[in-house]
Amino acid sequence: MSSNTTHYVAPVASDEVVVDQVRLSEKKSNLWLDAWRDLRRRPMFWVSVAFCLLIVVMAIAPNLFTSVAPSGGACDLAKSNGGPEAGHPLGYTFLGCDIWSRVVHGTSVSMSVGVMATAISTVIGLIMGALAGFYGGFLDSLLSRVGDIFFTIPYIVAAVVVMSVLAEYKNAFILALAIGGFSWASTARIARAEVLRVKQSDYVTASISIGLSRFRTMLSHVIPNAMAPVIVVTTLGLGTAIVAESTLSFLGLGLGGVSWGADISNAQQSIRTAPLSLFWPSLALTVSVLAFITLGELLRDAVDPKSRAQR
Repeated sequence: MSSNTTHYVAPVASDEVVVDQVRLSEKKSNLWLDAWRDLRRRPMFWVSVAFCLLIVVMAIAPNLFTSVAPSGGACDLAKSNGGPEAGHPLGYTFLGCDIWSRVVHGTSVSMSVGVMATAISTVIGLIMGALAGFYGGFLDSLLSRVGDIFFTIPYIVAAVVVMSVLAEYKNAFILALAIGGFSWASTARIARAEVLRVKQSDYVTASISIGLSRFRTMLSHVIPNAMAPVIVVTTLGLGTAIVAESTLSFLGLGLGGVSWGADISNAQQSIRTAPLSLFWPSLALTVSVLAFITLGELLRDAVDPKSRAQR
């Protein structure tokens, strides 16, 4: 016996069926984009960038800031330790040279040596750290022990010894090599730790599984993705290298001529009668180092997700 059953269907307003789904943000995101979004909201980032750019431009084109020669015929002993006057806003040194001109031209020496020393330190540290972290085993133990040896050597003392021995061959590259050749150990440690983290990623395993050699995998995938902390420590190291160059110049082991360290050393004899000769190159050194160190600290906070989350 059959029964008639009536079925009722609720009316549908439209033919579209909406399914619950997770909406992903359309905004692109990666480590550097997130860091940039964080940095651009911080006033100290723009202040440090402005000072760094000013220092770089001053080092590349000092004639844009002064037309007075820093030494030679432009010096006048009759104006020894003289005060500021028109065209000479910072006064004169003990030898009658324009302090502003020497501060501006001294930027070139400090920046050129600092950049080369930082590049040498970064290249050596990155190579040593990447090889040790990626291959591991005996190579890791060997390179780590070499790094420990260099880490225990004060690079300023080592640079003093190198510059004393190679005094006859003194030039900007030798000075940079003396500084950067002994200061790479900290960079190597950071690079090694980051490579150890990156090499556990799935894309590294996939790269090796499809037949790409381990060395090529390290160059193509591991090192590029491990560069963030290395870039940060490089920015911090630039300020340290500038201090090292000024220290060697202060001790008489620098390149000689126009240099912040040499001017600070020469101004000691007249510190009581003309303290401004010591003050201005010291201020230039302090501001330059502080600008690069501040930029490095801000970069380090920006590329660290934990630091961003705590703010």
